[in-house]
Amino acid sequence: MTDRFTGSFTQQEAIPEEGITAALEVLNSGRLHRYNVAEGEAGEVALLEQDFAAQMGAKYCLAVASGGYALATALRALDVKPGDKVLTNAFTLAPVPGAIASVGAVPVFVGVTEDLVIDLEDLAAKADQADVLMLSHMRGHLCDMDRLVEICDAQGLKVIEDCAHTMGARWSGVLSGRQGVMAAYSTQTYKHVNSGEGGLLISDDDALMARAIMLSGSYMLYERHLARPPVEAFEDVKYVTPNISGRMDHLRAAILRPQLRDLDTQCARWNDRYRVVEDGLRGTPGLTVVERPDQESYVGSSIQFLLLDWSEDKVNDVIHRCLARGVELKWFGGAEPAGFTSRYDSWLYAPSEPMPASDRVLKGIVDMRLPLTFSLEDCALIARIIRAEVSAVWQGA
Repeated sequence: MTDRFTGSFTQQEAIPEEGITAALEVLNSGRLHRYNVAEGEAGEVALLEQDFAAQMGAKYCLAVASGGYALATALRALDVKPGDKVLTNAFTLAPVPGAIASVGAVPVFVGVTEDLVIDLEDLAAKADQADVLMLSHMRGHLCDMDRLVEICDAQGLKVIEDCAHTMGARWSGVLSGRQGVMAAYSTQTYKHVNSGEGGLLISDDDALMARAIMLSGSYMLYERHLARPPVEAFEDVKYVTPNISGRMDHLRAAILRPQLRDLDTQCARWNDRYRVVEDGLRGTPGLTVVERPDQESYVGSSIQFLLLDWSEDKVNDVIHRCLARGVELKWFGGAEPAGFTSRYDSWLYAPSEPMPASDRVLKGIVDMRLPLTFSLEDCALIARIIRAEVSAVWQGA
């Protein structure tokens, strides 16, 4: 009998009871807006910002409506203007170039290596084209951050880190998000903490965070923030910074706070599942496992492998055969975007030139979610199914 997986790739774990209780308290109070607090009450959003800043070792934190909003806010805080060029990864998801385009700036794409990280040689070659790099740690893969910082410092490039897939990850012991001038995180359902939608923005820079808080729609209530710069930092920006409202509400903050306290445990659970699938795929003919460097402490909430130099028909055959056995794979190499999969040449609002070495990698990337609702036995079964179907198509090639 042919094994078939029957689980769901989109089913998340339940919100912790502590979060449900806190959310009910917010609902019963009726005070959902972040600045609607009772006398002497800080509010869930301000407490969340304080919690996350401490957790990340950052001075300041701002909770907002989405990770994409956090990215665009970081660009505005850095005074990126229409027509400015912003460097970013060719391998990323659409909200990253979307954030750049939303402020009227122009993405300049930097290549991807077979390790699925930004091509640092290509970055060095293009570093003089912009003042800002929006670095996407796409699908949780961290590049050599020491070398990246060296390149950016030499050119005077300011780095915004997109940590949507690396909350809790580290490079050489340093938490992801701590090398840039600002870092954005997502709390959307499929990320490492789940509030449906939401984002967190951190920085140690007084001026940047003061501008970000004003941009988020604080009106003149910024003193109610617990993880903010000194009041003096707002004097030069409070009347000249536009209000582009994108605040987080107390309900989502209440759901998130207990999840953040459990982040390290959850990351370890993801990595247990990742390693089972990785071990099951290693050595499969025609399939390349993406090996992780020793300096990287990753969070394996998804896994990627490469079918390098396969024809489109053969890759589609693998995708369909696995799906018939209950395993949902996503392919970044298709000619048309499908779901969340798209490439730099899909985003017609952003001009680009072909990058043959990167195009070869992108055409081979196969992606799969690893929700914590999967057991280790589920992960072993999934790996066996992928291995069998890749092998069958490879042998018939």
